[in-house]
Amino acid sequence: MTKIDYITAHNGGIKMYAGFDNFVGWGKTAKMIAYVMETKGMADAVYGSSTMDFADEEGFDTRDGATNLWNEAIEIYNWNVNGVAG
Repeated sequence: MTKIDYITAHNGGIKMYAGFDNFVGWGKTAKMIAYVMETKGMADAVYGSSTMDFADEEGFDTRDGATNLWNEAIEIYNWNVNGVAG
């Protein structure tokens, strides 16, 4: 199974891909993104498109809004899967 290895900011949320052009999920809340991460798995390295750096152009209030959302989802994922608090 290919795990999530690429993310993009899109329409105020985050799209996740597992392998080239293999869309596996989208979420607008940290909880939903973490759910996709838990069900699809995480690759050792996850790369982000430039939309993550310019999230205000993709429906977020700030440029770093997508990164902040991703980091919130990582904290939930780490707690649920690894038992590690952020």
